[in-house]
Amino acid sequence: MAEKNTIRLDKYLADMGVGTRKEVGRMIRNQAVSVNDVVVRDSAYKVDINSDKIIVAGNELGYQSFYYYMLNKPAGCITSTEKGPTPTVMDVLRTAGLECPRFDELSPVGRLDIDTEGLLLITNDGALNHDLLSPAKHVKKTYYVETSEKIKDSDIKKFNDGMDLGDFVAKPADLTIIDDTHALVTISEGKFHQIKRMFNKCENEVVYLKRISMACLKLDESLETGDFRELTDEEIKALKEENNK
Repeated sequence: MAEKNTIRLDKYLADMGVGTRKEVGRMIRNQAVSVNDVVVRDSAYKVDINSDKIIVAGNELGYQSFYYYMLNKPAGCITSTEKGPTPTVMDVLRTAGLECPRFDELSPVGRLDIDTEGLLLITNDGALNHDLLSPAKHVKKTYYVETSEKIKDSDIKKFNDGMDLGDFVAKPADLTIIDDTHALVTISEGKFHQIKRMFNKCENEVVYLKRISMACLKLDESLETGDFRELTDEEIKALKEENNK
């Protein structure tokens, strides 16, 4: 038997974007809402999100607790949920047309620098967010890098040995050289400007940086910069299974 998970009827409807708590309260009083085919007029009525059938104005609703989105972050926006003078990744999602009934609960998993592009996971699943960022999990993140100078073969060992960057010692990282000025870097931490500082330590400069994977999640190559999509059920399941190992 499925475990009961009950919440107030007005919260259920507000969570699903039917309206504000005040608006849905009015709908309930006006007998526009039924639970299991019985009209309910009490906003505080408890409903089971796993099993109860909720109908509003003739339309059946399904409850969704968590939302997961993959954003191909563009340069020029900060990874934040706080409004300010600089555009945020949440502004990018709004501009791209994301309509999520629980938008205000969403937050990015980790951070990308303002000029870094690529994969950014946005979710309201706090437990998964915590697991992916936990130092104990050693979640791997891979970046595509372009540099101003030739990348030396000797840099591979420097990355692999770990690197003293002054205020901290970076953990061993994998550097795969594609050609003279293009490479892939995989790290298991995410300190401020870490990859840029590691290349600076090798007397080189990063001119372009793009995250292409995080844990088992890979950036969808069909996503244009600034576009998003929902994660598939398979991607969500794989992320959760990997972080429960």
